[in-house]
Amino acid sequence: MFVLDYFPTMSIYIKQSKRCLGFQLLAIVFLMIMDETEAVDAGNFKRCDQSAFCQRQRNFKPEISPYVTNIDSLRKIDNSHFALDITNTQNNKAFVLDLFALEDSTLRLKINEAQPIAERYEVPNTIEDVKAQNMIAVPNLKNGSIVFHLGDNTNIQAVISCSPFRLDIYDEKEPVFSVNSRNLMHIEHLRQKPVPKPHEEKTKPEEPENPDEEQAEQGENEEEDKQEEQEPQEEEKEESDPDDQPGMWEETFKTHTDSKPRGPESIGLDTSFVNFAHVYGIPEHADKMALKSTVGSEPYRLYNLDVFEYELDSRAALYGSIPFMIGHNSKRTVGLLWLNAAETWVDVDSTEDNKGVLGTLFGYFAGEEAVPEVNVHWMSESGVIDVYFMLGRNPADVMRQYTKLTGTSYMPPMWATTYHQSRWNYKDEQDVKTVDAGFDEHDIPYDCLWLDIEHTDGKRYFTWDTLKFPDPVQMQNALAAKGRKMVTIIDPHIKVDTNYHIYREAQNKGYFIKNKDGSEFKGWCWPGDSAYLDLTLPEVRDWWASQFVPEVYKGSTLNLFTWNDMNEPSVFNGPEITMHKDIIHGAGWEHRHVHNLYGILLQMSTVKGQLARSQGNERPFVLSRAFYIGTQKYGAIWTGDNTAEWGHLAASVPMLLSIGLCGIAHSGADVGGFFKNPDPEMLSRWYQAAAYQPFFRAHAHIDTSRREPWLYDDKYRDIIRAAIRERYELLPYWYTLFFQAHKSGEPPMRPLWYEFPADVSTFDKDDSHMVGTALLVQPVSKPNTQVTSVYLPGATGWFDVKTYQYYPSPNTVSISTPLDKIAVLQRGGTIVPRKMRVRRCSALMTHDPYTLFVAVSPQGTAVGQLYMDDGHTFGFQNLKYNYKNLLFQNNVLISKSANPDASWDSDAWLERVVFMGVSRPTKIEMTVDGQVHPLEFSYESTTRVLTVRKPGVKMQKDWSIAIQ
Repeated sequence: MFVLDYFPTMSIYIKQSKRCLGFQLLAIVFLMIMDETEAVDAGNFKRCDQSAFCQRQRNFKPEISPYVTNIDSLRKIDNSHFALDITNTQNNKAFVLDLFALEDSTLRLKINEAQPIAERYEVPNTIEDVKAQNMIAVPNLKNGSIVFHLGDNTNIQAVISCSPFRLDIYDEKEPVFSVNSRNLMHIEHLRQKPVPKPHEEKTKPEEPENPDEEQAEQGENEEEDKQEEQEPQEEEKEESDPDDQPGMWEETFKTHTDSKPRGPESIGLDTSFVNFAHVYGIPEHADKMALKSTVGSEPYRLYNLDVFEYELDSRAALYGSIPFMIGHNSKRTVGLLWLNAAETWVDVDSTEDNKGVLGTLFGYFAGEEAVPEVNVHWMSESGVIDVYFMLGRNPADVMRQYTKLTGTSYMPPMWATTYHQSRWNYKDEQDVKTVDAGFDEHDIPYDCLWLDIEHTDGKRYFTWDTLKFPDPVQMQNALAAKGRKMVTIIDPHIKVDTNYHIYREAQNKGYFIKNKDGSEFKGWCWPGDSAYLDLTLPEVRDWWASQFVPEVYKGSTLNLFTWNDMNEPSVFNGPEITMHKDIIHGAGWEHRHVHNLYGILLQMSTVKGQLARSQGNERPFVLSRAFYIGTQKYGAIWTGDNTAEWGHLAASVPMLLSIGLCGIAHSGADVGGFFKNPDPEMLSRWYQAAAYQPFFRAHAHIDTSRREPWLYDDKYRDIIRAAIRERYELLPYWYTLFFQAHKSGEPPMRPLWYEFPADVSTFDKDDSHMVGTALLVQPVSKPNTQVTSVYLPGATGWFDVKTYQYYPSPNTVSISTPLDKIAVLQRGGTIVPRKMRVRRCSALMTHDPYTLFVAVSPQGTAVGQLYMDDGHTFGFQNLKYNYKNLLFQNNVLISKSANPDASWDSDAWLERVVFMGVSRPTKIEMTVDGQVHPLEFSYESTTRVLTVRKPGVKMQKDWSIAIQ
């Protein structure tokens, strides 16, 4: 009956291969029994009160922390690493604290059992090699504290109070972080399972002479037996481990029982962001960007799950888990990384009455009445305490510090940053050909066509349905001849079929995850009965990567790329539609220890396969649904199975902002919504919003109506086409932003406060966003909207990118947003490169000319950058690129190479420069290679727009344009 527990909307799973009749019949029978619901049933996923370790951690509230540090145990491991002993005074369990100083104002705190009876799990291969910095420790025996000073930033101090243990971190003598100030640190030590005491053997009573007495005595004996049965249990309870609580060794959710052979091993820690009222991060949740207080309600949950038609305004777990949090106020930005791959719950207390001692004392001495504080309680099912503190101070600093630890974004090929067309499913080769031709016929650009699970031979990945796709190589080559690519889906579940080469070979090699009894784990997914690769093993990842070469993946070409779906992992008949926690991976760890890593391990392996097939020459592209710390190094993600509703359109902005703040530069949401059918107005508005989001793909459920843009009335088709063309015009700007993300970790899509960190009114704002430093975008997410109220921060003013109307700032303005327009404004003082000759795909635009849009600030200045390379190889790693710094000041526009040693030969030239906010000139001259020549121009006095035509210089050169 476990199916009944986990399939309230089973209809989405009915579309199985016709070869999988048993699974379809089961689904159909289920629908006959149960009414189909419209959205996810939250009861199919755990609440904190249904998770034993979450309950225990939340209920741990001592008046004084039992964890005490021995100041005399302080020892210097090396110049950047000190260690201390910690004892839990309640049970005398010993722990070791390690404090590390890392470069770029970063600290690491690690606490583990001193001598555990078994090794505790630590997340491997996630953190990059980061240089250390010197740290000095100064003990103070009088007050029982130790002060640590960082070598590269003497303004930063870490102070450990010993009894009870507490860590406070200061910057310029102001408190920033406080650890265990709420006394919630709680490490469940590993232990032997308690053995119940055997009952004493009962003696048989003598038989009475009188039968009546026998019956009476029998009743008395029964009562005595009941009392004897109860009494030993009570004694046993009194003598057992006081920490032995329900759910420590086994717990059941619905019909699934989770055995816990290692027993309880959860960890909890409170960390306070002192003098902060706003924190962000810990995706993925369909919620606001600024994290809400969870006092008296559900915590945020981080546990990768397959949640279809997910609810909005929810802290429930979704497809990805990144335990990284950012604190921001008008003075500084800081970051905190909780390194753990197990199920994690996060309580956030941002209520006004939650002030801690540290903040209160600081407020007193600083003469401030109230110092805000956000207290965060981290609770993970297993692992060790491993926390990284990034001291900022501005948003760009934190992103640099965080991506030094976790890796910067991969550099996507140009085509991956464009518009992609997908649905479940394009039916056959003729369907692919018709859709491709439709884009050309209606003059709508696109770069990539996607195929979902129905393209395979019975959901056997790396295969093709030969009736529907008899010549996949020719199909891909036909797209490639136009400059386009194709993506096919390859999921981690492997159909159990000894005639299927992938299953047969993996089984022979012993590469599948095992049940706790050592047998092969099997669960249900799209093919029906499925096995799951043990991707925690390097040899399995290498084997998976070897499957992508065309010699093995028959019917593939170098123009075929990959979509890794269902990699949470999704197991239809498993607990919470995922894998059982007590199944075993090859290194002996249970799945509970590695769960949130599974998706990134699949994506990592797929990327390795794509690199190998081109001998490392071509940049890979792999889309993943599940994600974790460091996913940005491997590819893109999307927000999963959203719904064609206005609320989901609006929710895409805060969801993607949160993901970007956690390092993932390339992310998006299914345009139009995966489930249900959007009306034409909603679909048009969705295209307009998504054109300004990093990953731009339309995708839809198999039961939805077809949505190709030309299937709508001309009015809507033209609006959708215009939105897509806007994306293609902006590709030079987007590509530059992705290069900057690759270098520094800064997200292309970012919240307003990222660019205007001192503007308090932006801290809660997530209905608008920045694209890079220059563009402010406020999508329309409500029907029948003709006017949009837009807040414009900063002091340099803004220009409407379509009308060139100027708006002073800071200001809130009403902008006309009829159906064919959303609010997009360019910030005064910025330069945005575009290509105005839009072709059918980006490959045909590589050498096309550029137009620079220069929005001049009231001070008469503007800055920008332009990055250029071949768009698809790794030549940029060998200085085959051009990166130009653009500067306008003193009425001169200058383009100068940021790296003179880098060079990429291109025929692309400068076709036009549009200046906004300037006076009418009398003469304009260009200087290049020491030669000066005049330029033609026109001027529009009502908008103060100057257009300089055909400078004609190659963009790779250094040059200047002077306005007189």
